[in-house]
Amino acid sequence: MLTKRIIPCLDIKNGRTVKGVNFVDLRDAGDPVELAKQYANVGADELVFLDISATLEGRATTLDMVLHVAEQVNIPFTVGGGISSVEDVDALLKCGADKVSVNSSAIKRPELINELSNKFGSQCVVVAIDAKLVDGHWKVHLAGGSIPTDIDLFEWAKDVEQRGAGEILFTSMNHDGTKNGFANDALKKLSETLNIPIIASGGAGNVQHFIDTFKEGKADAALAASVFHFGEIPIPELKKELKENNIEVRI
Repeated sequence: MLTKRIIPCLDIKNGRTVKGVNFVDLRDAGDPVELAKQYANVGADELVFLDISATLEGRATTLDMVLHVAEQVNIPFTVGGGISSVEDVDALLKCGADKVSVNSSAIKRPELINELSNKFGSQCVVVAIDAKLVDGHWKVHLAGGSIPTDIDLFEWAKDVEQRGAGEILFTSMNHDGTKNGFANDALKKLSETLNIPIIASGGAGNVQHFIDTFKEGKADAALAASVFHFGEIPIPELKKELKENNIEVRI
């Protein structure tokens, strides 16, 4: 049985880790390289870095950060934010990133997924999807969840898979920052519809939420930010609890 993965997510702005609720009221959560080292040491399976400012100035900062993270950690890490071309990905992978995450740019130009998969292999292409439950239908949103579209979550996820994405990072905007648990119904449907791994994001508040998303949501990995950054859920304890609930994890 494949082990389930625990993935801390580090939102990066101007070279620092930040955390807010729904991208507002940002608090400084520390130096990303130092945090990455700590997470690798306590048993995180992977890391995700999202450059939420992703300005031209931020891009240089991000490449520098990726280089330092690659020197310091021995677990795979994904970088996202403002990636819109083969050249962007080439630069990140050369600095040591293992995977890249694309979101808005893939919706605006879906061929990007094909290009990245063909050039670098599907194993390094993660497509992030932010979606919101609107009148009973999951609709995809752009630009950090600020721009609604008419695109159906499940149709877009299927398209993404067919274009060569290696995995999907699904964030429920209804659940993000609430600490009330993951969107397990939508996750279950995604897992049953697709043949690629699904990373659950949005809503982690306690250990039971992780147990539920693996058992009920059938997620392959669970991603969280503030509960890890501010020490609310220590990863070793989380993994111990998961193991005791017959969920296979790497200890």
